[in-house]
Formats: sequence, structure tokens, C-alpha cells
Amino acid sequence: MSSLLAIVDVHVVPIDGAPFDGAVVVTDGIITAAGPDVVAPPGAEIVDGQGQWLLPGFIDAHTHLGVHEEAEGWAGDDTNEMTDPVTAGVRALDAINPVETGFDDALSGGVTTVNVNPGSGNPIGGLTVAIHTWGRTVDDMVLRSPSGLKSALGENPKRVYGDRKQTPSTRLGTAAVIRNAFVEASNYLDQLAHADPDKAAPSRDLKLEALASVLNREIPWRQHSHRADDIATGIRIAEEFGYQLVIDHGTEAHLIADVLAAKGIPVLIGPLFTTRSKVELRNRSLANPGRLAAAGVEISIITDHPVVPIHFLVHQATLAVKEGLDAVTALEAITINPAKVMGVDDRVGSITPGKSADLVLWSGDPLDVMQRALSVYIAGQPVYAYDAATGTGKVTPR
Repeated sequence: MSSLLAIVDVHVVPIDGAPFDGAVVVTDGIITAAGPDVVAPPGAEIVDGQGQWLLPGFIDAHTHLGVHEEAEGWAGDDTNEMTDPVTAGVRALDAINPVETGFDDALSGGVTTVNVNPGSGNPIGGLTVAIHTWGRTVDDMVLRSPSGLKSALGENPKRVYGDRKQTPSTRLGTAAVIRNAFVEASNYLDQLAHADPDKAAPSRDLKLEALASVLNREIPWRQHSHRADDIATGIRIAEEFGYQLVIDHGTEAHLIADVLAAKGIPVLIGPLFTTRSKVELRNRSLANPGRLAAAGVEISIITDHPVVPIHFLVHQATLAVKEGLDAVTALEAITINPAKVMGVDDRVGSITPGKSADLVLWSGDPLDVMQRALSVYIAGQPVYAYDAATGTGKVTPR
């Protein structure tokens, strides 16, 4: 028997079109109608929005949610497998704890989808995964696996391996490690393509398989890079090997915004609420998202949770608007743009018929810091509700 839900009398901000006052209908977890003239079908469960705002669930395309558990110390830190500079075969999926407290925080901030990344201690850190923020097991939450391959340029791998007196201890060493890994993967693909059917095929290699998926443009290369020179190196290597590049962090991306715009390279900008704790962050500014967008770069805003708490995602967008970012672009930067980067924009990121009913009812404009998420739905299922009487939020038991 089909389940029917109608959220009526709401101000809808669909992201993929103009806002309207009307209703949204959900059938079996999928949005089936949305518009000013939509009415609740017979038998539908009706939620009266009382004029409040309805938006798609927010999306954070760069987090360590569930792999770097808060308040757990070393026992909950599974972010980096720093035993080899190239760990392309490891998967963030295998380390996510879905009951980690950060998932509840995500729901309270209206965040329904995240990309979970390995850390930046290695030149090549491992496979990322796109997941919903509610579920009993991580397998129930997966939207796309893998959704990218994480790589890092700049200070982190240089520091980690330089302290051990091994390669890479410099920026040029880090770039060489990445190039060598792609050469190995290219050779692996060539061996598979030209394998003699009468002889044993080359042995499987999970590291090279992951790199091959990038070379085949099946998943994007997620390039951690803050400084403009590191971003330029990321572009240089991507063009040498022909893969799809995404810039993660991009603290100085505005300095070469015209280059990024011309090449169509998206930037995941953030975290924006941090101190300038290292040289790479010297030019961090809440004005940078607006500068990138003005130059024509497709941006997403990220928290790098737990660096910035996941439920502060929308507040970063708000303050970026204060510093010059267009409000419409700010909402796109935490909905449809990150969905595109993660390769799940056909399923989430806007209130569009045919997409998953990941919906958040807000007390008002979410870019107003005084407003809050009142109800959160993932695939049409209520997963969070704010209780005004007690001033607390309640997550539906997983």
C-alpha cells in the first residue's frame, strides 16, 4: 500500500525554480507534486506548515562525519590511514559509525546528506561516500559509493611524512607520489586491456582499481588544496591525466578564480569559521565564496566537520551572504551544487518531482540565524522534530 504525505500551506524554496506558496506531495518517499495549486490527494497524511518555509535538505560535500567521532579521542578517530602515502583502496564507508553524535547535530541543522571523506594526511587518502544522515547502518544510508577519491596537496602530507624522513617531505615530492600512482594505474589498465586470454589475467589490486576509476572518469578526484599554488598543481596533474577535478577547501581559490571558472572546476569552499592556524589559511575570509561566485565558479560551502560543527553549515552560508555572496547562490551552495559534485543531483538537492523527499520545514528563512529547523524528513520519513515547549530536538529512533 502506498504512503501519501502532503505538506500544505508552506512557502516553498525549491532551489531549481522560483519560490512559491503552496504544497508538496510525497508518495512512497518520492516527491510527486509541488506547486502553488497542488492540493492534498485523498487519503494523504497532511502536515500543515502554517506559512513556514520548506526547503530541500541541506548537503555538505566535505565532512568526516562518523569517521572522526566527537568526544571519543583516539578510539573514534579513523580519519587517516597514515601507514602509506598511497592508500587509494581504503574506504571511508568502512569506518562510519552511524550513531555518532554528529549525525543528530546534522539533522538539527537541516542537513540530510553528506559526503564523508578520509583525511588529508596522505597524498592519496582513499574513497569517499555520499550518505544520508539517518539510518540504522551505514549501508542503509548510502546514496553513492564511492563518490570520489580523496587526495591532498600542501602542508598535511608534507608534515606527516617529512617528520618520518620519508617521501613525500616536500610539495614536489607529494606531486611526484600522485603522478607515480596514476602511471601505475594507467599501466594496470593497459595490462587489463591487452591481457592474453590464454594466460592468467593480472592480479586484482584494490589501490589501482580505485585510481583507475578516476582515470576512467567514473568518480571525481577530490583535491584537498588551500593555497593558490597547490590549486594550480592540482589542475596541472588533472590535465596531464585527464580526470574530473574538484577543489576541496580552496582557501586561496579566489586568487585564480578566472582560471577555475574558465576550466569549469567546482570549488568546495571552507571551513570558514576557523582560525588562521597555519600558513595555508592566511587568506581565509568569509568574503571568498562571494568572490568565487562573482567570477563564475560553481561553489559549494563545506564545514569539514568536525572542524566546524555540521549544524553550522547554514550559518557559514549566512555570513558569506553578509560578506557579499548572493543569497540564491548561498542556498544553491548547500543544496544542488554539492549534490552535483557528489553525483547525486538526480536524487537530492532540490524539491523536484521524482527526487527523494528530503525536506526540512523551517520556522522562517534559514539564512536568518534566528530561524531553526522544525521538522526534517528523509525519503518522506520524519527523522527529526523540534519541540518548542522544551526547547529541544528529538531524533526518530534508528
